[in-house]
Amino acid sequence: MLFIVRFIIVVIYSILVCVFGSLYCLFSPRNPKHVATFGHMFGRLAPVFGLKVEKRFPQGYQQHGKAIYIANHQNNYDMVTASNIVQPPTVTVGKKSLLWVPFFGLLYWLTGNLLIDRNNRAKAHGTIAQVVKHIQKRNISVWMFPEGTRSRGRGLLPFKTGAFHAAIAAGVPIIPVCVSGTSNKINLNRLKNGLVIVEMLPPIDTTGYGKDQIRELAARCHELMKTKIDELDKEVAEREATGRV
Repeated sequence: MLFIVRFIIVVIYSILVCVFGSLYCLFSPRNPKHVATFGHMFGRLAPVFGLKVEKRFPQGYQQHGKAIYIANHQNNYDMVTASNIVQPPTVTVGKKSLLWVPFFGLLYWLTGNLLIDRNNRAKAHGTIAQVVKHIQKRNISVWMFPEGTRSRGRGLLPFKTGAFHAAIAAGVPIIPVCVSGTSNKINLNRLKNGLVIVEMLPPIDTTGYGKDQIRELAARCHELMKTKIDELDKEVAEREATGRV
């Protein structure tokens, strides 16, 4: 019964946000500030799923300027966890096929996100240049999932190098965002599904890296994020065991 109630609430809320959000965005289409606005609106669904989302920011995060944010990509619940911490003006990079998702696809495009064709390797390689161009000309930040796919409980997967190529080419820092585990955590027939911590780490300067050091930079970021995610998972487990949620 609880599953059905949640399903109805999520569907109705999502359709309303997408429809009215799309109409709202028509007054300033492709404005990158919209991404954070509607990301936070989807983040408000977390309590519907029985989740408490705790956000953590480094000192001075509002003055970081343009950057490339990288986050671990677990599952569809990232829409209501990681989305809470998106800072304007930041856009995401998503599959071109998202455009055809009913209601959501139009909103995704109108808010200024970047769409790529993953089935076309030539166009995919050109995406790096497009990301750099958007960062420099639109003075925006870009959010990317360097794993390239959802991990679905397999831990932090190896990173692809696109985000790191783009950061070095654009001359912007990388800002890791770490989300504690949600795989096998959420039971839609259970009232409370515990705590999720979303933590933004301090910026990683990329100016000292060249094109021949891409994998070194990716490995450094992967190690930092894996260590932090392990710490967050341990903290969440301890707090849930003692009722300090």
